[in-house]
Amino acid sequence: MKKYFTVYDRYIFTQVLITTIVAILLFTIVWIAPEMLLNTIKKILEGEYTVKMGVMVLVYELPKILGKAFPVGLLLGSLFTFDKLSKDSELTIFRAVGMSFSRIIRPLLVLSFIVTYLCFVTYDKWIPYSCQKLQEIKGGATLTQYIYTIKDKSSRPQKAVIVSRFYEGLMSNVIVMNFSNEVFDDLHAVSSILVGETGSYQVNNNTPEWVISDVTSYNIDGNGIFHEIKNTPKEVILSGHKAEDAYTIMINSTKRDRDINNKDLHHYITLLKRENLDEEYRLMLNKYFQRFFHPFVCVLLAVMGCLLGFSKPREQRLIGFTIAIGCIFVYYITLPFFDLLAEKGVLHPFITAAFPPTAFLAAIIMFYKSKDL
Repeated sequence: MKKYFTVYDRYIFTQVLITTIVAILLFTIVWIAPEMLLNTIKKILEGEYTVKMGVMVLVYELPKILGKAFPVGLLLGSLFTFDKLSKDSELTIFRAVGMSFSRIIRPLLVLSFIVTYLCFVTYDKWIPYSCQKLQEIKGGATLTQYIYTIKDKSSRPQKAVIVSRFYEGLMSNVIVMNFSNEVFDDLHAVSSILVGETGSYQVNNNTPEWVISDVTSYNIDGNGIFHEIKNTPKEVILSGHKAEDAYTIMINSTKRDRDINNKDLHHYITLLKRENLDEEYRLMLNKYFQRFFHPFVCVLLAVMGCLLGFSKPREQRLIGFTIAIGCIFVYYITLPFFDLLAEKGVLHPFITAAFPPTAFLAAIIMFYKSKDL
């Protein structure tokens, strides 16, 4: 039976793995040391954190760093390994015995696909989990204001729910505006206004509901005059799937995309599209596509690191590392620009998510041809 993983494969795999782990550790230390570590120590000294809490904060911050450290570490690891092999003339020997470029990088590709999987799992599972734990340690997130509007098929508003403050499932100062069918100079008349001191999301008899308490109701006539004001202890302002959808959107609007796993992010995007929240929908759809494109950048950067490592014996090592750092810088610095293009509808989210890795692939092909390997 043919042996597919030879001594050469184990040697290259081990060398790249070791240098990649070292590069990831260095990247993590450099990222965590300047500000994050000092702020954590400061909060421990001030008594805001216990020592255990401080350590847990640093631990839960690691997945967010690893998401960026995996591709960077693999690039630098493959670059350093193949540069060393090139300087030691080992690559010349491999080529002399008839090994093609694709055969030389086979163990590197195996490692890069493993790292790609780890990167995907990091963004899908580890980062959302760590963000949830960090929120529990640091305290729940607050939302200064949230507005949910119900419209009919002709996009005419029927009801607007304004939440002035939201904290850990509890709402305060909730205002409900019920619109009438009258329109004056593109302004929709209001038939009633409800103001609740507090509000909550509940499930009663398997039916999701938004319930507000200590309610003051203002009924308005056709002339825009309050003709009746009354107080009620409770009012149900939303029910059914509308209540569930509004609550899900409100919860997720307080989070960054990295705080949400793939399944929940996909569901959130579906709700945004259903509610015609176009800018947020396009931005989150772009982020969702990035979840699948970004991990495969690990493979591209690994190959690029290998290509940069193929150098002449007297060629300066600094050149390859400078190009590598430049590529990483360009990749991460342009991501917010493509996010903006997707959000504003200039380009489709799939294009904005796919363009950076596609550009890397094109650069690799051009660099490969210029190396004449």
